Amino acid sequence: MYNSPSHTLFLFFSIVIGIIYSCKPKIERTHSPNIVSASIIDTQSMNRLIDTVGMDYIMGHFDPATDNRFTIIEDKYADRSGLLMRIEAYEEFIRMYDAASAEGIRFKIRSATRNFDYQKGIWERKWLGQTIVSDGTNVHTDIAQPIDKALKILEYSSMPGTSRHHWGTDIDLNSFDNGWFESGEGLKLYTWMQAHAHEYGFCQPYTTKGVDRPHGYNEEKWHWSYIPLSADLIQEAERLNDNMIKGFMGAEQAEAIGVVEKYILGINSTCKIH
Repeated sequence: MYNSPSHTLFLFFSIVIGIIYSCKPKIERTHSPNIVSASIIDTQSMNRLIDTVGMDYIMGHFDPATDNRFTIIEDKYADRSGLLMRIEAYEEFIRMYDAASAEGIRFKIRSATRNFDYQKGIWERKWLGQTIVSDGTNVHTDIAQPIDKALKILEYSSMPGTSRHHWGTDIDLNSFDNGWFESGEGLKLYTWMQAHAHEYGFCQPYTTKGVDRPHGYNEEKWHWSYIPLSADLIQEAERLNDNMIKGFMGAEQAEAIGVVEKYILGINSTCKIH
């Protein structure tokens, strides 16, 4: 069969192009589900990095307002604007809020994240007698010995660097008076929390002191902690020692008191696991 020069040339280039194409590395077409999967893997890796915390985080030496692990609490849930909370804890709080609301119970967050500087302000105002503690004591004028001053404040307030409120996992609800939770609306709220808070990951760290919790802060029926985060953070807090607690008035009493063992770790044991 006769082939014209032009036909032969066409065949030659066709063969060359075919060889070149067959030698190219194949690029696999990726559908969007596979792209999303890769994104999820990257996000999970980033979350692991984000959740790696050090002592500065545990002790509140950072600004939660500039930390992307935190979010602002909407005004409808709080008694003032600008309160902050860890995103995961906040999302579960909203679920809990909605469930309680359906039964006529209204939560109001009175306090949430407090960093070292914020806690220092609370502590030193009490130390100087500018704030009277809950039983009417003026720590500055009514108590002589520094260790006794510290112990009095520690009935309900943490030394800066030792507060669970540094972590963004803990909130105070509705009232700072245990008596409010013992009747009427307060009792209804507290009874509901005892029955249902665990369904949303929350636990009361400061229960009545006794055999199971001989040391630490007095009972706080208003204080609730998001355990899926705080249980891991308290394990990090176990690496603290008392001589690391410093930078505020009365800090030198931390070691004599044993503030790490008795106060940071002196919580309801069910709040240590999740």
